[in-house]
Amino acid sequence: MSVVVVGANHRTAPIELLERMVIPGDQLPKYLHALAEARDVSEAVVLATCNRTEVYLIAEKFHPAYAQVRDFFSDLTFLAPDEFADSLYIHYDEDALRHLFEVASGLNSAVTGEHEILGQVKRAWETARNEGTAGRSMNMVFRHAIELGKRARSETTIAHHVTSVSQAAVILAGKHFTDTAPDSASESSDPLATDGPAPCVGSNAARGLAGKRAAVLGSGPMAKGMASFLVSANVDQLVIVNRTLHRAESLAETVKVQGPDIPVTAVGLDGLRSVLSEVDVLLTAARFDGHLIGVDYLDGARQGDSELLIVDVGMPRNVDPNVGQIPWTRVFDMDDIVELTDAGLAARNAQVEDVRRIVDEEVRRFESIVQAREAAPVIASLRALTEALRVGEIERHSAKLSDLSPAQIEAVDAVTKAVLAKLLHEPSVKLRDSAGSARGERLAESIRDLFDLD
Repeated sequence: MSVVVVGANHRTAPIELLERMVIPGDQLPKYLHALAEARDVSEAVVLATCNRTEVYLIAEKFHPAYAQVRDFFSDLTFLAPDEFADSLYIHYDEDALRHLFEVASGLNSAVTGEHEILGQVKRAWETARNEGTAGRSMNMVFRHAIELGKRARSETTIAHHVTSVSQAAVILAGKHFTDTAPDSASESSDPLATDGPAPCVGSNAARGLAGKRAAVLGSGPMAKGMASFLVSANVDQLVIVNRTLHRAESLAETVKVQGPDIPVTAVGLDGLRSVLSEVDVLLTAARFDGHLIGVDYLDGARQGDSELLIVDVGMPRNVDPNVGQIPWTRVFDMDDIVELTDAGLAARNAQVEDVRRIVDEEVRRFESIVQAREAAPVIASLRALTEALRVGEIERHSAKLSDLSPAQIEAVDAVTKAVLAKLLHEPSVKLRDSAGSARGERLAESIRDLFDLD
């Protein structure tokens, strides 16, 4: 089994490229089948989030598999391979496993230790399973990754910080207001530190949102998280804006339960411009091709020079970056969230190293499981064949053994079993020890050929 991963994330690619690598949800099945049906590829999973797009393959040969993924990204982005190849990372076998395990544990995220990525990994795997592009090998890999992600969060304190992009977006907004306040005080070395695990906001920075008028654009999981954290930050009022009004209303009703004293309303997309004229901060996470908010859209939207803060975590971005050039606006995006989280990473080095040790342990454990499973069928077939031969020979010579007593017959049976066990012991050990390697594959194939095993 050879695992290959090719992808790009917030640390290897500019946000402009990541936007072009977004896969519309309704097109994912088509892409999965195209990847899995390629020559030398047997299984495929695509993991696409707000800050990464990765293709995982079970492949017979590395170079043809890489070429297939490179062409996939070229078709997706409408770019020639040499325009994005430097932004791709490529991992193979153990390195590919380690990469996925680090992703699932939150080490490879924009927000270290985030909990959202674990659900995203699970959904990517489930989609591939439903489409039939994830089989026995990929199921083993992703099942183990999800178990590892849970273990990392239960055995370490990596989750005792801001653990989602949505929470980081709220804290980034609050930190902006705190830092620009006349009596602002310095923050701790880790702006994302909390008093315990999510979902509490817990950061002094987020308290800068108290009394502010806020809006959230979108109604998906990211928007839901941001709305929840805004209520926890005690905003003065909250508006949910969405293309589909009833989804905005549903989210508003959900959030009201959390903060019954905070006015929460819902409007359709046609009411967004009016909302922008009234709120202090807008957080966006809508699924939309192209920019929903441009410079012209905001023209004349504000009275006076009161600032509008926008935190855009949509992918592709919901807000034209040029909006940040308007004097009364301030626009943050995923790059700013990464910068914020990196600023406090040194304070979490101990937890990061704890998780890395768990990843190392799980990589070794997974390889042991794979080795045992790869060797087991060959060993079982060989033992079944020799046992059938042994029993057959005893039955064939049963007439010659008819004068033996039951105790003597039992002794013959035991001795022949022992001889076979000793004969097969060393080959079985070597098969198990070398399973998963090129030598192991050669040994297994030789045994299949020599003994005509299926």
